[in-house]
Amino acid sequence: MKSGEWARDPEWLYRHSRGGVITVARLGELGVPSMTCYRRCRPGKPWQRLLPGVLLLHSGTPTRRQLVDAALLYAGPDAVVTGAASCRRQGLRALPDHPFRVHLLVPLEHKIGGSGHVIVERTIRMPQPIVEAGVPMAPLVRSVLDESRRLGSRRDVSSLLSDAVQCGVSLSELFAELDAGSSRGTAIPREALHRIADGARSAAEVDAMTVWRTSGLPEPLWNHELRDENGEYIATPDGYFVAARLAWEIDSYDFHFGKQQYAATVARNARYAAAGIAVLQTLPSRLRTEPKRVADELVAVHQAALARSGAA
Repeated sequence: MKSGEWARDPEWLYRHSRGGVITVARLGELGVPSMTCYRRCRPGKPWQRLLPGVLLLHSGTPTRRQLVDAALLYAGPDAVVTGAASCRRQGLRALPDHPFRVHLLVPLEHKIGGSGHVIVERTIRMPQPIVEAGVPMAPLVRSVLDESRRLGSRRDVSSLLSDAVQCGVSLSELFAELDAGSSRGTAIPREALHRIADGARSAAEVDAMTVWRTSGLPEPLWNHELRDENGEYIATPDGYFVAARLAWEIDSYDFHFGKQQYAATVARNARYAAAGIAVLQTLPSRLRTEPKRVADELVAVHQAALARSGAA
């Protein structure tokens, strides 16, 4: 298209972009002078600058996908998305509500640095990317640990790693990746992985283990399937104190919301009662906000259950 003609057909430029995201260099190849590009990004004008040398062909709020595409165009063809953006695209939900950032991995020899919403990490350990809808992503095990190393909260790290394990990432894979990468920022993820390896399936169960350790009680069986004398399934409590015949359930609103889930919880508790098993239900939020009170309740219920079991 001849110089200036692009202005009469804005859709022509859009078709040469990545969903509206395009580099100044590419626009130059299409006949748009760089001065024109930046002039059209001024306040009140139709375009906007997302990153150095990367523009959006409209002035509205960019989508997350457009921010990811802008990051990839900025960093070059060898860049791979990791961290939170990759985790979300691969199905994880347990991510803190932080401002949206795109964490990229690039080969060590690349000299580009982070800018705006983009975190650039230079590495000698470039992963084989998984490409989904045109977005190259690090495998989930790498993405999860790259994000975990940057989170400062034990709670957030435990939630993310537990979510990954529940989505099929094995603990052995996570430990191997943790050992293979940089040691920077690994203390909290390593601690969380060891707790998960001890039996916790979720961040709430990690918190439950922390509370139990302060109680002085014998260790329960974590996530142990219980069956009655006829082999019929009773339940799989978060913790089960064998001598006291006490089940400890961390009942989250997330998993017991609505009529169907409520009915399942009632039926589970009925099976406990029929089997002569006491049950203590604890909301996960209390494990963090009232750990001492929950520990005291656990001790009291355990003593009562133990006495009843002994009397029987």
